[in-house]
Amino acid sequence: MPQDLINPAITANTEFTHLSSDGSARMVDVGGKQSSQRQAIASALVQTTPAVIELLQSAGLKKGDALACARIAGIMAAKKTSDLIPLCHPLALNKVEIEFSLDARLGQLRIVAICAVTGNTGVEMEALTAAAVSALTIHDMCKAVDPALVISQIQLEEKTGGKSGLWQRAAFLAQRPAQTNAEQTNTAQIKAAHASTEQHHD
Repeated sequence: MPQDLINPAITANTEFTHLSSDGSARMVDVGGKQSSQRQAIASALVQTTPAVIELLQSAGLKKGDALACARIAGIMAAKKTSDLIPLCHPLALNKVEIEFSLDARLGQLRIVAICAVTGNTGVEMEALTAAAVSALTIHDMCKAVDPALVISQIQLEEKTGGKSGLWQRAAFLAQRPAQTNAEQTNTAQIKAAHASTEQHHD
C-alpha cells in the first residue's frame, strides 16, 4: 500500500461498483446516498524547457496567453466530464478553480484543479479531467516551440465529503502553497458538514 496516503484505509475496498455481478458495466445508483458538500483536488505536471516556462509567464507565445486558455479549458472540461467518461454522473458544480505553479529553473508547470459540489456523489473525476485537459491545452499552445513537452503525474491529491470523508496525498500537502482564507473556510465547512452527518447517522 502506498505510504504517502493519509487515511489509506479508504483504498482497502476492492469492490468494483461500476460492474454488475455478471461483469457488465453499469452506472452506480447514487439516489440513496446522502447529499453533502464534496471537494476534490487533482494535479498534473508539464515538463518542458526553461525558455517555454518564461514564455508562459510573459504570455509571449504566438498563440497568446496559454495559461488563460488552459484555465478556461480546464473549467469547461470539468463541466463536461459526464460527456467524456461514460459512467460518470452529471453534476451541478459549485466551483471549479485552476491554479498554476511555474518553475523556470526546472522547466516545469504544475497544474492544480479544485472542484466542489453539494450532492450525493464525488467530484474526483471532474478535478482529474480539469487537470488533464488544462495540461493538454498547454501542450497544444506550446507544441510549436517544444514538441517534446511531456505531461505526467495526473493524479488525485485530496478529496473531502461523502461517507469516506477526508483523503489526502501526504506529498501534496508538503508542496502546495498555504491555503487562502477562502479555501480554508470552504475546507472547514466541508469537514464540519461531514462530521455533522456522521453524528446524525450515529
